[in-house]
Amino acid sequence: MNSVYVLWLRDLKRYTRARSRFFGSIAMPFFFLAFFSLGFRRANFPSLEMDYLDFLTPGIVSMVLIFSGTLSGVSIVWDRQFGFLREIMVAPVSRTAIVLGRTLGGATIATIQALILLALSHFFGFRISLESFLISLLAIFLLSLICTVTGIAISSVIGDIHGFQLVINFFVFPIFFLSGAIFPISELPEIVATIAKLSPFTYGVDVVRWSMTGFAIFDSAFDFAIMLGYFVATLFLSAYLFSRTEVR
Repeated sequence: MNSVYVLWLRDLKRYTRARSRFFGSIAMPFFFLAFFSLGFRRANFPSLEMDYLDFLTPGIVSMVLIFSGTLSGVSIVWDRQFGFLREIMVAPVSRTAIVLGRTLGGATIATIQALILLALSHFFGFRISLESFLISLLAIFLLSLICTVTGIAISSVIGDIHGFQLVINFFVFPIFFLSGAIFPISELPEIVATIAKLSPFTYGVDVVRWSMTGFAIFDSAFDFAIMLGYFVATLFLSAYLFSRTEVR
C-alpha cells in the first residue's frame, strides 16, 4: 500500500505543478459545454423527457473523465523513454501495485478536473442537489478508474509517444460519441446502438447521468456491476502486460 501511495502522490504532484496541463484539460470540455448548450438549447429528442442542458452536462463531465483518464497513460510512455519506469520495474513491488498506484493517480486527477467543470456548469444553469452530488462523486470516480486503467493498458504495449497519441485519439473519439454523452443512444440506428452497448464507457456515462439527474437508460446497479467487472479485469490485464514489458 505504501508503494501505491507513493505512485499516487507522484502523479498528483506532477499535475499540480503543471499549470498549463491544468487549464488545458478544462478548456476543451468547457467550450463543448458552452457551445453545445447554447447551440442545441432548443433541441428536442423524442426519447428524451428532460431539458437538453441537464442531459448534456453529465455527458460533458464524463467527457473530461474519458479523455483525461485515457490520456494519463502517456505518462507511462514518458517514464519508459526517460528511464523512470525501469527504476520502478526493478523495485520489489508487485506489478498490480504499480498499475493500481498509477491508476489511482490518474483517476484522482480526472476526478478533480470533472468536479471543476461541474462547478462551472452552474453558470450555464445546471443545478445538482447535495445528495445527488455525493452519489455522483462515486460514479465519477468509478468512471475515471476504468478510463485510466484502459489508458495504462494501452500504454503498456506501445512504447512510442507519437504512436500512443494516435492510437488513443483513434480509440477515444468513437467511444465518446457512442457513449451517449452528447445524445441518447436510443436515437442511433439499431446496429450502432448495439455496438454502443458493448462499450463499458456507455454504462459509465449512464450512471454518471443517473447520479446527477435521476435519468438513466439502463439500471444503475447493472451499470455499476459492468464498470466494476471491467475495472478488475483490465487492472489484472495491465499488470500482466507490465510483466511482459519487464521480460523484454
